[in-house]
Amino acid sequence: MRKKRRIPFADIARRITGISTPVFGVSWNPAEDKREIVRRLVAFLEDRRALYADFHMEYGPWVENSVLEMRAELTSILKACSEDEELVGPIRAMRAACRKFLDQTGHPGSPRRMLYPHEAAMWHSLGEMRGIFGLHLARLCSAYGVDVEPELASIFPKADEEVAE
Repeated sequence: MRKKRRIPFADIARRITGISTPVFGVSWNPAEDKREIVRRLVAFLEDRRALYADFHMEYGPWVENSVLEMRAELTSILKACSEDEELVGPIRAMRAACRKFLDQTGHPGSPRRMLYPHEAAMWHSLGEMRGIFGLHLARLCSAYGVDVEPELASIFPKADEEVAE
């Protein structure tokens, strides 16, 4: 079996449009501590199947536990980093996406579970959360020059030429 290689940040940066922050210009290099924060976050999220595995391979309670762990990790990171909006903003957005997922899926006795079949509501909420994570992770990885494994990069926005194919 062939080992998958990490996707270089230059390829990730090509997928992003509308970001006004330059990517590694002559006059700007991200501080190593911020880059390290993003690298550790990416390493943690690369092992979260809930973000990229096919829906038919997921089991609801495991997904919910994984989302709880992601929310806890994002909160821990926020406690440890400075109030740099370029770094903190996307992390807060991802944490809010976790909360929204958990609010929408609810616990088994929740009245929300009566409105829709649990699986349909969970897959819808999970897809929405993946989209938010993909956008904000791509922004962070391109801004701080962090490589990402292909599985996690699968939730990143597609480049224009990839969409046209």
